[in-house]
Amino acid sequence: MRGLKRSLIRTFFAGIVTCLTGQNGIAADKLRFVNGGFGLWAVEGPRVGQQGGIFAKYGIDVEAFGSAGAGETLQAIISGSADMSVGVGTTGVLGAFAKGAPVRIFGNNFIGASDLFYYVRADSPIKALADAVPSQTIGFSTAGSSSNMTTLALIAEAGVKARPVATGDQSATMTQVLSGQIDIGFSTPPFGLKELDDGKIRIIGEGNDAVSLRGQSVRVDVVGLKLLKERPDVFARFIRAYREVLDWMYEDPKAIELWAKNIGVPIERARRAAFEFQPRSARDPERIVGLDSLMANAIRQKFLTQALTSEQLHELIVTPSP
Repeated sequence: MRGLKRSLIRTFFAGIVTCLTGQNGIAADKLRFVNGGFGLWAVEGPRVGQQGGIFAKYGIDVEAFGSAGAGETLQAIISGSADMSVGVGTTGVLGAFAKGAPVRIFGNNFIGASDLFYYVRADSPIKALADAVPSQTIGFSTAGSSSNMTTLALIAEAGVKARPVATGDQSATMTQVLSGQIDIGFSTPPFGLKELDDGKIRIIGEGNDAVSLRGQSVRVDVVGLKLLKERPDVFARFIRAYREVLDWMYEDPKAIELWAKNIGVPIERARRAAFEFQPRSARDPERIVGLDSLMANAIRQKFLTQALTSEQLHELIVTPSP
């Protein structure tokens, strides 16, 4: 009996050690992620990768929380309350870096704006983005976000005349559209698909209606300079883990199941959002493209006063080799 008791005690403490350490027997290093658009497939890597046990293999413990958009996201990293983020609007990052913010780009998050659609209430007279007039409004999340960048590009390139208004996250934006506070909202699936299927809203355009965005890394992944300087080994392990997570998300059905449960949507709707609107080809972490046109957009949209030099870009982008 005494031997059994000792065995149970050993098992209990072994369980505690397992919970507190990675597979290599060392305490897991904690990383805090902040993401605008929390719950979107393209920014869910940190959370589902943690739930799927992939980061634990590399001795990393991820904590993920949301923000209302790129402005809040960057501020959290600048202040040190978060270490990293994925899926931040590129123009906002360029502008913040140019002003001296301690942020760096460690990878591409999404190329193009095919995952962003614009919608109106089902009874709206607006049939297409170009139908909107200056007295009407079109939403984006926060200044510097990818939805902000896309909306401004549509105004500049696609003849959209509606007045841009910061409306917060996608849930808040949907509420404002359905209540008539704004005329045109934005969304990234699966958010908005239920309302679309229920006939409450109509899609009137998409982000790629702004032609310049189709070949740009409209969102990037960002790390705080403090983490790079103080814990470079943790960053290196994270990069290896995160690339494994990205492959796993598109190869293992468990990832979609975890995501669908996290955001409370049917599995088929989650699968449609992930594979139809956010294909793996748009999410190559090493493929940051369209920097010249991105900087031109940032200047036009007043996030930059002039293009960054090649030396500044070399300092800003820290995408490691595999």
